[in-house]
Amino acid sequence: MIQEPRVVAVASSPTHDFSKSRQPSVRVVEGLGVVGDAHAGQTVKHRSRVRADPSQPNLRQVHLLHAEVFDELAEAGFDVGPADLGENVTTRGIDLLGLPRGARLRLGDEVVLEVTGLRSPCQQVNDFRSGLVKRLVVPDGEGGVIRKIGIMSVVVRGGAVAVGDGIEVVVPAGPHVRLEPV
Repeated sequence: MIQEPRVVAVASSPTHDFSKSRQPSVRVVEGLGVVGDAHAGQTVKHRSRVRADPSQPNLRQVHLLHAEVFDELAEAGFDVGPADLGENVTTRGIDLLGLPRGARLRLGDEVVLEVTGLRSPCQQVNDFRSGLVKRLVVPDGEGGVIRKIGIMSVVVRGGAVAVGDGIEVVVPAGPHVRLEPV
């Protein structure tokens, strides 16, 4: 049975903690991100990026992660679930990593996010659970790697996102640009 794409969890944190707090719903604002989240803003909020250049545009306003990765991690003996890895929106039934840059995701009736790139795992992932990075960054068989820790996006149209909301994907006309870390 093919499952329709859905939001299975939403989360935010007002501080730069690794994990976020799950909520029944969150509000996102166009051009900013999740209300009350430490990573919301027009310019970068990720601490290492702020140190490098605080005027950079924030291409990481909303972090999305597919729940299927938690299933894989559970099979490998890791107890990790929605919001544990710092994502704002956890999805099920959509190949987030296969989307091209510029794809748009409609969440529920209001919100539209535009995909900007991949999240790169950092040392905090291993600090959270030792050995986790090896499960989230895997060889692709062609000399590269697959980063399984989700995608980043910007808010094109704001509104509420709630657990259970449907997700509609709109892929831009080709040629498609493969996602790279942002």
